[in-house]
Amino acid sequence: MPRKKPFSVKQKKKQLQDKRERKRGLQDGLRSSSNSRSGSRERREEQTDTSDGESVTHHIRRLNQQPSQGLGPRSYDPNRYRLHFERDSREEVERRKRAAREQVLQPVSAELLELDIREVYQPGSVLDFPRRPPWSYEMSKEQLVSQEERSFQEYLGKIHGSYTSEKLSYFEHNLETWRQLWRVLEMSDIVLLITDTRHPVVNFPPALYEYVTGELGLALILVLNKVDLAPPALVVAWKHYFHQHYPQLHIVLFTSFPRDPRTPQDPSSVLKKSRRRGRGWTRALGPEQLLRACEAITAGKVDLSSWREKIARDVAGATWGNGSGEEDEEEDGPAVLVEQQTDSAMEPAGPTRERYKDGVVTIGCVGFPNVGKSSLINGLVGRKVVSVSRTPGHTRYFQTYFLTPSVKLCDCPGLIFPSLLPRQLQVLAGIYPIAQIQEPYTAVGYLATRIPVQVLLHLRHPEAKDPSAEHPWCAWDICEAWAEKRGYKTAKAARNDVYRAANSLLRLAVDGRLSLCFHPPGYSEQKGTWESHPETTELVVLQGRVGPAGDEEEEEEEELSSSCEEEGEEDRDADEEGEGDEDTPTSAPGSGLAARNPYTLLGEDEC
Repeated sequence: MPRKKPFSVKQKKKQLQDKRERKRGLQDGLRSSSNSRSGSRERREEQTDTSDGESVTHHIRRLNQQPSQGLGPRSYDPNRYRLHFERDSREEVERRKRAAREQVLQPVSAELLELDIREVYQPGSVLDFPRRPPWSYEMSKEQLVSQEERSFQEYLGKIHGSYTSEKLSYFEHNLETWRQLWRVLEMSDIVLLITDTRHPVVNFPPALYEYVTGELGLALILVLNKVDLAPPALVVAWKHYFHQHYPQLHIVLFTSFPRDPRTPQDPSSVLKKSRRRGRGWTRALGPEQLLRACEAITAGKVDLSSWREKIARDVAGATWGNGSGEEDEEEDGPAVLVEQQTDSAMEPAGPTRERYKDGVVTIGCVGFPNVGKSSLINGLVGRKVVSVSRTPGHTRYFQTYFLTPSVKLCDCPGLIFPSLLPRQLQVLAGIYPIAQIQEPYTAVGYLATRIPVQVLLHLRHPEAKDPSAEHPWCAWDICEAWAEKRGYKTAKAARNDVYRAANSLLRLAVDGRLSLCFHPPGYSEQKGTWESHPETTELVVLQGRVGPAGDEEEEEEEELSSSCEEEGEEDRDADEEGEGDEDTPTSAPGSGLAARNPYTLLGEDEC
């Protein structure tokens, strides 16, 4: 028997590092071995993944990996609909880390908070979305798949050939997810485009508007969701902005958890969380507006009286409910038929289809991740029928739900369209999974230059000996001060865990507790006009009527625990926090600070 070669601790450490890098998908031929399980899994994934070609595979980072159950012909691949983004180079990550340590943060003016959609998406450019190529029933499945893959590679080549990686935003490189969008658009009679009211321009691709209203000839309803997280004047300003630039839109204001904007403000609530009890989903603001928009679109071709009766029952139940506890959440009601369409996106649906077939209107819900598509469906149904999460990519395939016998809802996975947005803004918008960000510090700096994070969180500069003295802040200083305040320490050396602190700050921003809102062009000059606008007053009254602070809701405030309970355990994988619902009645979005209207707290020009 040959003598075993000595294996040092240093070699073992290097072996583990190589294994981690292979698991993360880093392509390094010198470090990957042909008989390693990690390397074979990666090769198998690249062989079975039909969404990426050879030209862009090495630039793609695949997120939210799930353990596979086998690779047989009939086995389900849980990674089929993973988020596929362009990978940042190591040099770029290191450069941003140095900038986070060295660059002093300076507050930006209110004009820089104004976003123009023409600068973000550049209508008419190659910043489009992939269209399904023409096909016929004579084509086999293999021919159809090959044609779609070839068309998708041409689409990616045009975008990456026209813009550099530094200018481009994160956008979806997974063809399987785009196929879900194609299927939803083909089967829909009405399309709902859901956006986040804090930054609707980020979630509104003009190319989709032109395609739906032009080529498909369908009605498009823009849903400004989460209006409870934005000032009423800003909501009205965004509504008129979209009406002016896109006249064919039907605009609906929606929130699953309305609040009364006239509630007294408490600056200390930024460090507190709020729990809501009782009938959470039945208090949604916007179902009646959405019904009126659908009635105007269908023009009597579909009987929507059952939907109106359901809304009346939900309002009556929320008005007379005792809000006593969790038994209301399990209230027996009309059954909601849920259909999971896992492989339907691969099946031909026909170039043309009958509108309002069998007297049923199909409403497709599309939009970016984390804008509240699944929460909107729960709000329409009146109780939780679909899982929701703050983790982007939680909805992996489209599903259909019968709201009433004549109304069918279709929930599409979130899709990121290509744009010229800063990637830091995309992170703050909840588009990128926070737990898997390689470098979160520049996003914290982007946030701190637009809202006074260190003031709101009562942070003390790490190098300050005198608390009353003024010290320049950088993004790293804010993360280190927050780690010191929260008690985040590394395991071995017990140093301040700045990475965990940065993730915690980003989660507060995504949840709306550190509120960052963007404005339409010209909002700063006309702010007084929008605040005195009749629709602003109407929205304030409507939120106060739908979301009373009486028997409907019971709020409990308590300090955030230092064990990172509110942040969802940053050390866990992003998929493991998928069970942490973003919009459930027991943990509403925008709790704490947002529940008390943070925009008055932030001041005139900081929200």
